[in-house]
Amino acid sequence: MKRDMDLARKILQQIEEKSDGLRCESLDLPDHSRAEIAYHLKLLKEARLIEGLDFTSSETGLEIMPKCLTWQGHEFLDAIKNDTVWNKVKETVKEKGGAIPFEILKAFALQVAKGIFGIS
Repeated sequence: MKRDMDLARKILQQIEEKSDGLRCESLDLPDHSRAEIAYHLKLLKEARLIEGLDFTSSETGLEIMPKCLTWQGHEFLDAIKNDTVWNKVKETVKEKGGAIPFEILKAFALQVAKGIFGIS
């Protein structure tokens, strides 16, 4: 399955909005399949951006229930929440070939945010 950073951003935003700190109410992403969402939740959990419970089984397949964002998840989302920052990050990644490691994406997003908001 292909990674979709726009979907990952939407998931992070909804977890932040819907989380009470202990669990996240259901995600509202009607344009994406359950399998797509589960895969991205798994990736976000592996990247330590979210906390979640793994209910994966041979019967149900991949199933992750998000609980909340981690500190790193909040920091990353804060960097990419602004549409101007997010569009600049996506534009630059596309110009450079379309795929970069997540750690580089995260560092670049923070750098773009600092530049746009005039933070040294």
